[in-house]
Amino acid sequence: MKRRTLLAAGLALPALRARAAATGGWTPDRPLKLVVPFAAGGPADIFGRVFAEALGKQLGQPVVVENRGGAGGLVGTDAVAKAPADGLTIGFTGPGALSIAPFMPQQQMPFDIYKDLAHLTLVVRVPEVLVVNAKSGPADLPALVKMAQGKPGSVSYGSAGAGSITHLAGALLASEAKFDALHIPYRGVAPATTDLLGNRFTYLIADVPVLRPHIEAGALRPLAVTTAERVPSLPDVPTTAELGLPRVISDNWYGCAVPVATPAAIRESLREAATRALHSEALESEFRRQGGTAAPLAPEAYLDFLHAEAEKWGPLVRQSGAETL
Repeated sequence: MKRRTLLAAGLALPALRARAAATGGWTPDRPLKLVVPFAAGGPADIFGRVFAEALGKQLGQPVVVENRGGAGGLVGTDAVAKAPADGLTIGFTGPGALSIAPFMPQQQMPFDIYKDLAHLTLVVRVPEVLVVNAKSGPADLPALVKMAQGKPGSVSYGSAGAGSITHLAGALLASEAKFDALHIPYRGVAPATTDLLGNRFTYLIADVPVLRPHIEAGALRPLAVTTAERVPSLPDVPTTAELGLPRVISDNWYGCAVPVATPAAIRESLREAATRALHSEALESEFRRQGGTAAPLAPEAYLDFLHAEAEKWGPLVRQSGAETL
């Protein structure tokens, strides 16, 4: 019995060594947890689950998704910042908690973005699209701007909530195109979309994966994608830059982070595994199918990205009047 046990252990050694080499010397000995700070079924959850599956394959352990929604991502992200620093808890972070909430005058931040979290890499960028009601909305973006400028007070826009990326995207469009628009916040993109379909406001800017089914059904008309380049899933829809508004860029994104006290060797192993997962054909293909783009970045480049996002959204948050998520 002892000989059989030793033989089995010996046979397993090459696989263990290979996995250890693939993860920079650190091998998790139990399942990991990816905290998605939003409810199940939304874009963050969809991309988070795809990422978790691919990451688990690289690490040789399952990565289980835990949804911890609340306060625009703050609740779940705070849970990650305060988790044991053993590499087994990873956060799926986004702009609400990292680039927007810190600038809200009455938002109490339960963690420090840079002192409590180690940011490993950007994971995915999710394009957003500007849509109107297909039956009653303007025919194109110039027509929307002309209507808004010609009849002050006639245009309104919906969002997933005050301070959300959808709110700020709508405000950014109005600011850059120099028109006034009434903001109507909702508790999520789904009810906002429902009311746009019911013609209760003029326009909405939200993630392509959420709005594309309504576009394909002919119920919503896309006027522009708020990205630097055209979106493969909506190839005929022009960018805001093509229509003369190059500063109206508001694609959504998600990254990953761990508690800052996580040992450097474990952080690097997780980052390397995440990078390999994000370069895998299966993940890239599924992200594209869902309307996103895998976007791994080295830690330094990712920190530069986070600072740039803060510089972009900070002033607009203050102008918007949003006080808390």
